[in-house]
Amino acid sequence: MKKKTTVNVAPGFFYSYAATETQIHDNRNVAVFFREKDLRPGTRMNLHFTRTSSNAAFLPRSVANSIPFSSKRLPDILSLFSVLSDSPEAEALEKTLRECEEPASAGETRYCATSLESMVDFSSASLGTRDVLAVSTEVSKKGTPKQAYTITPSGVQRLVGSKAVACHAQPFAYAVFYCHVTRATKAYLVSLAGQDGAKVDAVVVCHTDTSGWNPKHLAFQLLQVKPGTVPVCHFLPQDHIVWAPRR
Repeated sequence: MKKKTTVNVAPGFFYSYAATETQIHDNRNVAVFFREKDLRPGTRMNLHFTRTSSNAAFLPRSVANSIPFSSKRLPDILSLFSVLSDSPEAEALEKTLRECEEPASAGETRYCATSLESMVDFSSASLGTRDVLAVSTEVSKKGTPKQAYTITPSGVQRLVGSKAVACHAQPFAYAVFYCHVTRATKAYLVSLAGQDGAKVDAVVVCHTDTSGWNPKHLAFQLLQVKPGTVPVCHFLPQDHIVWAPRR
């Protein structure tokens, strides 16, 4: 019998953060992260594919570069976009700015892209080539929001290269992506079939070196492993992007 694994598809992507007691309690029976050995045809997982951004549009780089992007300039940003200072929107904007200003973890290079051009430039420079491929999770036939999926017989395809750039959509007044590249990262395209007929072509990122992560990160709390001991994998939500060399 194939082992059934439960996975939440919206994990935290900031590896310097420690898990809160609430996160641990809420996810005690939900494996937000999973082991690479479970990434094989026939594995059954409970998944919930969601969009996490507000579908905000990218600004042209010239426009984005003219707008302040700093927590120190938050009042100016709120005024520019007519956002009330005591609103949930203001809180979300401030959180994104502060997370973009956090120092990188050991072995990680990070960048918050405020335009499509800057995202492409960062990804190409990080991968050492302009010939790059951008992939994201796609739900071709929608089913129920949360259900059991099975990896199809030929459903695991590894992308080229020993590292990949992952870009995660952040809540902001316009499109902002937190992009980062870490050492010893593998990226996969995984074909999934849902119980109700839903089809998903999902992106999976596996980190084979987690030695620089916070020892109290949620991944270690849920998997009951220590930093640097086993590869840690997670699916990406639909509006996040992985860049890898085309060949």
